[in-house]
Amino acid sequence: MIRTLLTVERPRPEAVRNHAGAWRFAVLTVCFGAFMGQLDASIVTLTYQALREEFHTTLAAVQWVSLSYLLTLVALLVPIGRFSDVHGRKLMYLYGFAVFTLASAACGLAPTLAALVGFRVVQAAGAALMQANSVALVTTSAPPGRMRAALGMQAAGQAIGLALGPTVGGAIVATLGWRWVFWINVPVGILSLIAGHYLLPRTRERARTSCTDTVGVALLAAATTCALLALSVASGLGTPVWTAAVLGAAAAVAGWAFLRRQSRHPDPLIDLELLHRGPVGTGLLGGLCGYLVLFGPLVLVPVELARRHVSSISAGMVLTALPVGFALAATLAERLLPLGWDDRRRSRAGAAGCIGALVLLVLLPVHAALLPVPLLLLGLALGVFIPANNSVVMHALPRSAAAAGGGMVNMTRGLGTALGVAAVTLALHLAHGTAGYVAASAVLLAFAALALATTAPTRPTAGAPES
Repeated sequence: MIRTLLTVERPRPEAVRNHAGAWRFAVLTVCFGAFMGQLDASIVTLTYQALREEFHTTLAAVQWVSLSYLLTLVALLVPIGRFSDVHGRKLMYLYGFAVFTLASAACGLAPTLAALVGFRVVQAAGAALMQANSVALVTTSAPPGRMRAALGMQAAGQAIGLALGPTVGGAIVATLGWRWVFWINVPVGILSLIAGHYLLPRTRERARTSCTDTVGVALLAAATTCALLALSVASGLGTPVWTAAVLGAAAAVAGWAFLRRQSRHPDPLIDLELLHRGPVGTGLLGGLCGYLVLFGPLVLVPVELARRHVSSISAGMVLTALPVGFALAATLAERLLPLGWDDRRRSRAGAAGCIGALVLLVLLPVHAALLPVPLLLLGLALGVFIPANNSVVMHALPRSAAAAGGGMVNMTRGLGTALGVAAVTLALHLAHGTAGYVAASAVLLAFAALALATTAPTRPTAGAPES
């Protein structure tokens, strides 16, 4: 009985399955996961100062509470997606909620920073089980004519979680302490597990094999981990400086081996040929830059305001302007931008807006009353750029490669987020005080300029549709 419960997808009750709103129930259940994932992504940076004080360590060490989570996501999303196609997306999604919830409770009990980082790796494995299956569960639950509405509901869940993260995180850290940032996931996770068991549909069509490139997964994880460890050492991690060069060399070797294997493997994690289809390669680079610019301020602003003795609650309220702007633009841009603008023009306008907002961020005095203005503008610009840029990438791919393209977009999102955390931390370490804030803002500005450069027209590949 227990073995069957743990290995076989259970059907929904007949009353739920035959209800006219059954697909809405399923999509709302997935929205819980979308909400939790984005809430967790934007809430944890508010704990950095409290973690530094409790564990008496540096910002370079504390950033691994975020980086360990992001690196695990990058490594696991694609292989878990393929595994779930064989063994059942509902089953894996529910396992994800269970792992995420238990790991969240463990994070709140962590006695040391090393233990917290380890529990975050486990938590990310649960998040990967959820994220790898969320879109598939939404699209298979909704009727064909309601798919866009269903995906819009999921995007709304993500936007709400991202927007509430800074405010909720600041309030929790200031009143209950940083441990409750993780414990808040527990009751939501339990409710979601129960809802998922009764409301999510079983997997009707399954793939025959989940064969994937495990060596490629290991090489990708090694390359990204070594590269970010090298940045952390340079940011003051507390290890000999020469180890940064060793780690950088190891990252380069692992990266070269990964690309070489992908070019030869019959079922690669990343189809390198797809990167040469029109704007796919440049679009993925632009997406990485966009997510870097989105998440960099989530580290920069709380650290700088804490240095100026601004409370966690106030810092959270200031930082909320960024995800609120992103959520507003992502949901309303379709109605407000000129109808004649294609995705590439929208991408270009969004990237240019990012540059203007970051210039304003550098020029304005660092004050809690003024920072929401450039942060809101930056969020609005990114809310235009990122969806349009992702659309450019996906439209340049053939339908048969849609899943592979979606996996690459998810990987660049994770890498961009991780690099945003690492790049800002490095800039703050190399230049102290106000100079560090300006230097970190300049780094973000440079990546925004690179994002704008990726929107330049590209020569279409034969057989590839123009965006």
